[in-house]
Amino acid sequence: MARYIGPKTKIARKFKEPIFGPDKYFDRKNYGPGMHGNSKRRRKQSEYGIQLQEKQKAKYTYGILERQFRNVFHRASQRKGITGEILLQLIEARLDNVVYRFGIAPTRAGARQLVSHKHITVNENIVNIPSFAVKPGDIIGVREKSKSLEAITESLSKGTNKYSWLEWEDEKLVGKFMNYPEREEIPENIKEQLIVELYSK
Repeated sequence: MARYIGPKTKIARKFKEPIFGPDKYFDRKNYGPGMHGNSKRRRKQSEYGIQLQEKQKAKYTYGILERQFRNVFHRASQRKGITGEILLQLIEARLDNVVYRFGIAPTRAGARQLVSHKHITVNENIVNIPSFAVKPGDIIGVREKSKSLEAITESLSKGTNKYSWLEWEDEKLVGKFMNYPEREEIPENIKEQLIVELYSK
């Protein structure tokens, strides 16, 4: 499946924030790419352009392709509640994202690779689909044979991330997805309402 593997700093500069995590090159030049990137006289964006950029930012942040993103939005729009918040909740419940949130992998791309290579289990069953939808109460863990994998031990040695909707056991290398996070608990700087407006046109 196609994934963006190009220069990440260039994309981060496009959105004017380090969406892929800490980036020393972005810190050095935190404005748009190109010879006019630092110009104050940049063309004013249209409403559609702003909405599209927000959707692109969400897709790059979570590493989701257009068709997948559209499908998640469709599922979110069918549920009761605020569509934008539900959209982010469903994306946060993707297995690759949950693995990243637990700190089993340092990046979402790394988490996706661990899942694809069958290093991760859900309720003690190996799952190799990064987009697998985790449900409240599910137990996510590292497969027994993979617990000594250097990439995993190195990532976990930096300390697991603490989120109110996740519970992690260091000794067993397993975690529980407690519930869908509230919008204010999700740290990503995404204006989900703009995405809803874009898809509603």
